[in-house]
Amino acid sequence: MRKLLAYPLNILFFISFGLLLVTFHPIQWFCLNVLGYKAHARSVSILNLGIMGCTLLLGTRYTFSNPHKIPTDRPLILVSNHQSMFDIPPIIWYMRRHHPKFVSKIELGKGIPSVSYNLRHGGSALINRKDSRQALAEITKLGRYIERHNRTAVIFPEGTRSRTGHPKKFQPMGLKVLMKNAPNALLAAVSINNSWKLMRWGKFPYGIGQHLKFRVHTPIENSGDPDALIAQLEAQVTHGIHVES
Repeated sequence: MRKLLAYPLNILFFISFGLLLVTFHPIQWFCLNVLGYKAHARSVSILNLGIMGCTLLLGTRYTFSNPHKIPTDRPLILVSNHQSMFDIPPIIWYMRRHHPKFVSKIELGKGIPSVSYNLRHGGSALINRKDSRQALAEITKLGRYIERHNRTAVIFPEGTRSRTGHPKKFQPMGLKVLMKNAPNALLAAVSINNSWKLMRWGKFPYGIGQHLKFRVHTPIENSGDPDALIAQLEAQVTHGIHVES
């Protein structure tokens, strides 16, 4: 019965979602090319708030816990588990003061209105997972970018999303490269829960009535043994994941 109800709700979601992406594509272009970076960043934040609004049609709720006073005058690296594409809009919206940029697969850099444009022009790193040299070069550029501009890099060190909610082992190389090239960055772990349930039936229909929960853990300094720091971040992320059926 729940899945049957999901079909009409998903139709409404996809109509509103598609209209939102098509509408914001020229808005982003205008903001970036005429008004500049700040206007573009604001348009991206509003776009992602709109995406979250579209998921309300699916009965989705969000809780984003970040009690820490993270400074905006220094770079930040957010290290998170990854459960679905719906992990991204809340991070962009709730962390908008920190200007989050993502390490994303290169395939997303074309073909998706608004989303691809932002990934190509907004400062994110588009990596080819089949070409380690290209991937590390892009992550290096991202690290230097956030170090220079006091912005935020978001990386999902699991490599691919978890389809069951259970955390996967970190693949640390990309995170190490970020840490090396942004030595002044704070490091903060993020635990995401229940996002995977939106895609438990695949890409259609998306799950309905889910409560997505995000928790930002206490930031740590990027100093000392990188392997020990990454192990600490992984432990924080894993400790905050509570898989519910």
